[in-house]
Amino acid sequence: MKRWGWFSGGIVSGLVLAMAFGFSQSGHFDPAALKRTATFSGQPVRSDDDGKLGIIVFGAHPDDCEIRAGGASILWSDRGHHVKLVSMTNGDIGHWQMAGGPLALRRNEEVQRAAEILGTTTEVLDIHDGELEPTLENRKLMTRLIRQWNADVVIGHRPNDYHPDHRYTGILMQDCAYMVGVPFLCPDVPHMTKTPVFLFSFDNFQTPTPFRPDIVVSIDDVMEQKLDALATMESQFIEGGATGGPHRIPANEEERAKAFERMREGFRRRAAHVANLGREKLIELYGQEAGQQVKYAEAFEICEYGRQPDAAEIRRLFPFLPQP
Repeated sequence: MKRWGWFSGGIVSGLVLAMAFGFSQSGHFDPAALKRTATFSGQPVRSDDDGKLGIIVFGAHPDDCEIRAGGASILWSDRGHHVKLVSMTNGDIGHWQMAGGPLALRRNEEVQRAAEILGTTTEVLDIHDGELEPTLENRKLMTRLIRQWNADVVIGHRPNDYHPDHRYTGILMQDCAYMVGVPFLCPDVPHMTKTPVFLFSFDNFQTPTPFRPDIVVSIDDVMEQKLDALATMESQFIEGGATGGPHRIPANEEERAKAFERMREGFRRRAAHVANLGREKLIELYGQEAGQQVKYAEAFEICEYGRQPDAAEIRRLFPFLPQP
């Protein structure tokens, strides 16, 4: 017993000394020494020295980012800027016929093919579909992802939405707006010395407040390319996802072609709806004539947390908007 007493006492003493050393050295902490070249899941970390923008988009499921910001993602990536799309869940219950690992793998493959078309980096987190919660663990996870991408712009759902995963993605994003700059939260990843602009993606919900189109961008020139990316997600938009059924499976190639065209037309209507709702802002940003002619758009609301951009900075962060 005496030997175990010495052993235990040695452990305690070692821990006390380690803690004391850590506190005494806190003034010399160098976050730059912790810079990584990959995330913990093996995804690339963005360089911060190439003069390009970093944009990170959070969606609840493998398709949300592409639906809500796929057009803008193309416009950014075509200009050499760095766009990362993150699905907070793996989508493993988002189908009427299959679930679990096979569906999660399928949906990841779908969005990775979409990423090749959009010009983005895409990461799907291994959190079960329908089970995302605004926990401290998930807040730290999102904080690390924003920092590792050295983000200038962060986009996510609004926190009022029909789907709990959507709501909690929005809440987590809001919770990170301040914490990304706090050095000793997640000290394993260097804190941000700039404050990103946080944006909400478009939705139609009215309670407690309707969506406010602060930034509306024309995606006319890239609409078909965005639709090509969405067409990779056959599990959702052809087979119907969680609420589909056998009736959604095309019986032959002719029916399959018609199903894809219905999908494309449905998303064209959605983008036209966004353009019409944001027409006043389109005219403000593009001018009277050009703003009136925009057919398809994506829209974003500026979150009151994070940096508040003025008109000039909005055009810097969205360099495909016309310069005044």
